[in-house]
Amino acid sequence: MAWLPQRSRRLGPATSWCPWFSCPTGEALWATCRHETRERVRAQITDADKQRWEVPYNLLPREPAPPVTGGRVTGAPFTAAEYPGEELVFTYGRDPFWFAVHRRSTRQPLFNTSAGALVFKDQYLEVSTALPKDAALYGLGENTQPGGIRLRPNDPYTIYTTDISAINLNTDLYGSHPVYMDLRSLSGRGVAHAVLLLNSNGMDVFYRGTSLTYKVIGGLLDFYFFAGPTPLAVVDQYTSMIGRPAPMPYWAFGFHQCRWGYKNLSVVEGVVEGYRNAQIPLDVIWNDDDHMDAAKDFTLDPVNYPRPKLLAFLDKIHAQGMKYIVLIDPGIAVNSSYGVYQRGMARDIFIKLDGQPYLAQVWPGPVYFPDFLNPNGVSWWIDEVRRFHDLVPVDGLWIDMNEASNFCTGKCTIPKKHQCPIPDSKTPWVCCLDCKNLTNTRWDEPPYKINASGQTALLGFNTIATSATHYNGILEYNAHSLYGFSQAIATHKALQGLQGKRPFILTRSTFVGSGAYAAHWTGDNKGTWENLRYSISTMLNFGIFGMPMVGADICGFYPSPTEELCNRWIELGAFYPFSRDHANFASPRQELYVWESVAKSARNALGMRYKLLPYLYTLNYQAHLTGAPVARPVFFSFPDFTPCYGLSTQFLLGAGVMVSPVLEEGATSVSALFPPGTWYNLFDTAKVVVSKGGAPVRLDAPLNEINVHVYQGTVLPMQRGGVISKDARATPFTLVVAFPLGAAQADAEGAVYVDDDERPEMALAEGQATYVQFHASVRGRAVTVRSEALMGSYSLREGLVIERLTVLGLEGTGKDLDIQVDGADATAAVATSSPYFAAGGSAKLQGEEGEGVEDGQRSVSVEVGGLALPLGKSFSVTWNLQIES
Repeated sequence: MAWLPQRSRRLGPATSWCPWFSCPTGEALWATCRHETRERVRAQITDADKQRWEVPYNLLPREPAPPVTGGRVTGAPFTAAEYPGEELVFTYGRDPFWFAVHRRSTRQPLFNTSAGALVFKDQYLEVSTALPKDAALYGLGENTQPGGIRLRPNDPYTIYTTDISAINLNTDLYGSHPVYMDLRSLSGRGVAHAVLLLNSNGMDVFYRGTSLTYKVIGGLLDFYFFAGPTPLAVVDQYTSMIGRPAPMPYWAFGFHQCRWGYKNLSVVEGVVEGYRNAQIPLDVIWNDDDHMDAAKDFTLDPVNYPRPKLLAFLDKIHAQGMKYIVLIDPGIAVNSSYGVYQRGMARDIFIKLDGQPYLAQVWPGPVYFPDFLNPNGVSWWIDEVRRFHDLVPVDGLWIDMNEASNFCTGKCTIPKKHQCPIPDSKTPWVCCLDCKNLTNTRWDEPPYKINASGQTALLGFNTIATSATHYNGILEYNAHSLYGFSQAIATHKALQGLQGKRPFILTRSTFVGSGAYAAHWTGDNKGTWENLRYSISTMLNFGIFGMPMVGADICGFYPSPTEELCNRWIELGAFYPFSRDHANFASPRQELYVWESVAKSARNALGMRYKLLPYLYTLNYQAHLTGAPVARPVFFSFPDFTPCYGLSTQFLLGAGVMVSPVLEEGATSVSALFPPGTWYNLFDTAKVVVSKGGAPVRLDAPLNEINVHVYQGTVLPMQRGGVISKDARATPFTLVVAFPLGAAQADAEGAVYVDDDERPEMALAEGQATYVQFHASVRGRAVTVRSEALMGSYSLREGLVIERLTVLGLEGTGKDLDIQVDGADATAAVATSSPYFAAGGSAKLQGEEGEGVEDGQRSVSVEVGGLALPLGKSFSVTWNLQIES
């Protein structure tokens, strides 16, 4: 039976809770401990006398904690000091109260609050844990981390969704993810766990190296501990609780082009033509708000994007297999002649302040914000998306500005002495409403001020006033960081309901669980070398957060990048999970065909991406089943290799493909760190790195080239590629089998998943999907490559075949070829010409063994070509190596 990624097993709840105790603040509290699965413990501390705000269960489904009413909680109190589960043990003490979690097998402490005070007030919660000084921590976002993916002691970590450009370092940005992964090297073995504080209120987290302190301005303390012990197991356990990453359509892994400033449809048509003429891959063309009538959602500009011409354009690109996506902001223009506004007012679905819809300003001018916590707000939004899709058959939606962003602050009114928006303004982001700050409520001015916007700004600075209210009186103060999350859920419902297809949504603001509904881009970045480097850490963090479909604006959102920088950025960006060029209207045009040198780099890097599409799509499937990130820190595959714990200039795609980009101006080589083993350059497999895990390796990297390597033990499914994914995915496969260089006994494995990506669900089903596991082995001179196909009828119907096996690390050529398909001789499994063997060129060793010296005594690969192996049938191909004397 072929291996399939498995979901975490779930055990029945083993719940205990204790009677109230007095903490140092004098508050009466309840503590609840629950071993929710064998790998997950939940510890909740809340008020014993009244209900506290917590993340709504309808947004993030999970097991409810026992209710506390009137100072009583049903069930048995704690009677012991230690509550063991299968993997983790919860312990606690009294006078003062503290709790801890340790690993059962080793008694290694993971979280221990005994050294610090526990403070639980109405608008201020504080709790600390001790940490070993050598623990490597990751997460606590969203922010741009200049020091790389590993958290640095004493850097600020504020978690509160804010529309502040990603160029701002160590600042609360668009998303709220109060989760961290802790990786420790214990006796030479890397062991990981994670801690989530499920709380939507603003917070500061202070990491001091040997301690970590949360200071939170509301809600309750709701901790989840995930046992690991590997990084992949941690993400599996985490996403099993918050929601598995959404399946993405195949075309989403193609290349995307956008610009804020495609002022009319003719410009968009010219962009598509430019890519085709330059033979640069392109799958998706985007509009920022240029398609809108006066920046109003769900509208078309009748002059610059007339509907008949737009529909004709979409018919043309849809016939080619291309897609079209547009932007929608949450702010709804206050305009009595605007149907979207009229229907929203009629259904009373806007967030309110003092009983009236809260007035803000974004691109169309004065706006109201829909309330996505309101069931009527969700149904209204679904209806508006349906109406718009009837107008324009878009293939996905981009929800932006949903922190929510506001050009104004406080309580505002429409001015009587001047127009707003100001006609033909060159600075439409400057507030033109009449506003006053709100300082007379404890929600707008709480006792403790988090470091909002990096400057302890008002919580309502350039967003919705935190004293505003949602459905059922829910305060914006509590629900602020849920706004983008709730909008993504509503948008997902809308697209799934009307298209009957797999939705694609790109969101800027995110929360715990957003990955189950949407992809993410890293926001407004700068066309600088520093921002090129920062993009890697942010991308890798979102894989840990359960949002594997992520990427940065290639070449920078603003200002204009240099030609050299854009070369290097498309070389890196071609291997982001979500790969899109996006620029600001004020920047010069930067489509990839504008510079010939960039076009060359794009054809090279995106050419490889499109060959790797079946691998990326399989990673998408595995992410949907287990949460495994598409782009991963190197320590995910090599947790025992401590030199990679802070590595933020390289990353893995899946378990075995390493991307090592140039990140410095003027560089024509790159210093790359390789864990022990053999690594083959995918652009030229004769270039081999044989690493012992010591010093970095200096690799050549001329302007138009990037280093991408495949690791020993990998069977990599590839196709011929193309300039659009629809055509590329129909081409024959090549299996690249990577053995250690010169191996006499070794194994490799891999897999591929193919399906009808229009289906909403991404699951194996006969006639709709095929999953194939590949195994390869060398034993002396005997080589075997075999497959196990599950539900092969879909692949057989699509005519998918394997035309070539490229086996790396072996010397010589082959003889005595034998092919079996479904256990029988396979004369039909070869092409009309006879199958053939071909030997690769001599290995060019790089790094610790060869230092770039060609090894004329050793070939690096054996190719078996002329095949037509049906992907949907299990096969076995064997031969013997033949080494020329």
